[in-house]
Amino acid sequence: MAEEEKKEVAKEETKEKEAAPAEEAVEEVAAPEEVKEIEKVPTEEEVPAEEIKVVAPSPLEKWKPRTSLGKEVFEGKITDIEEIFKSGRIIREPEIVDKLLPNLKSEIILIGGRTGKGGGAQRIPVRITATMHKSGRRFTTSAFSVVGNEDGLVGIGKGTAPEPRDAIAKSVQKAKLNIIKIKRGCGSWECGCGEPHSIPFKVEGKCGSVRVVLMPAPKGVGIVADDEAKKIFRLAGIKDVWVKTFGNTSMRINLITAIYNALKKLYIYER
Repeated sequence: MAEEEKKEVAKEETKEKEAAPAEEAVEEVAAPEEVKEIEKVPTEEEVPAEEIKVVAPSPLEKWKPRTSLGKEVFEGKITDIEEIFKSGRIIREPEIVDKLLPNLKSEIILIGGRTGKGGGAQRIPVRITATMHKSGRRFTTSAFSVVGNEDGLVGIGKGTAPEPRDAIAKSVQKAKLNIIKIKRGCGSWECGCGEPHSIPFKVEGKCGSVRVVLMPAPKGVGIVADDEAKKIFRLAGIKDVWVKTFGNTSMRINLITAIYNALKKLYIYER
């Protein structure tokens, strides 16, 4: 029995010796040192979003100035809008404001209305009017917008067009042409902090039948006015003010224009 066991052990050892070089050969073929690594080509999914992001062209790239003021701004001779206000020159191109004030904000005044549920009126951003012709009714839309940088600059504008989107865009462009500088301060006797959070003195403005009186308010009072009127004060950078109104204030175009005329007097009195 012992001899048979020895023979079996010897056979197993010979089998292991024969199999060992075969495994080594397989390993050498599977991972040779001379084979170079293949560069991995990134797919569209693996490319970061920053590399495939499409940048929209700016409207200033297509701007061709037509006025002397626009050419000076385009060439970089005028870099601050304060220079334009001090010289008294008129802005006739909205791209001038886009160039000098890139962070300008805009708000749409709800001037239109339509019948809502229950017979009430619902305010909408545009006013739709119809004129009768031989071919039938022709509809036009008008919009009213306010622009400002929340730091003493504000403007208003009205635009009309067949489509609501075009009317809103025109109103914003016209508001940029009517941008003005206002004077802020702390004119309330109850405050006296000296910060430019309100207006420096009492001022009045008028448009049509609407007359408004703006009075300085102490810090923390807020804007005491209609929700639509608050938009022009916020864009102008006024945080506290009392507003007293007279006349048909439901005509929001006249209301906002009267406030605009009152704010314009702040800078006129300063000069």
